[in-house]
Amino acid sequence: MAGATPACIFCRIAAKSTPTTFLYSDDMVVAFQDISPSAFRHYLVIPVEHIPTVNELQKRDEDYSLVNHMLDVGKTLLQQDAPQSTQYRFGFHPPPFNSVDHLHLHCLALPFIPKWKYLKYTSLGSLGFIEAEELLEKIKPS
Repeated sequence: MAGATPACIFCRIAAKSTPTTFLYSDDMVVAFQDISPSAFRHYLVIPVEHIPTVNELQKRDEDYSLVNHMLDVGKTLLQQDAPQSTQYRFGFHPPPFNSVDHLHLHCLALPFIPKWKYLKYTSLGSLGFIEAEELLEKIKPS
């Protein structure tokens, strides 16, 4: 796996070195359940390649395509698994709010469980939580 970091738990998950069950996988991304869910359904979609944080993403075709693919995978999974949900949220935590230094998209089918968890997934501009669509606009190639 290109750019894998042995100490990174998400690199080990993507390399199938853990007992994590994949909800989806291809040559670019893997998806699995968050170990500490904050909503009715809470999945993570991560790139197979180690990319530390959203700060590494640039206005490049490959970065835009990756994030767009991550979002498509997350939307598809939640629409299949939680069609009864009326609200979904998709986004990233920038440093220092990220818990793992490996890019990961949070895919949430609401409601939040417990309800106070919404604070962790509220967009506060460049702080806290960046909505996936907002990030796509930011890194869209010119």
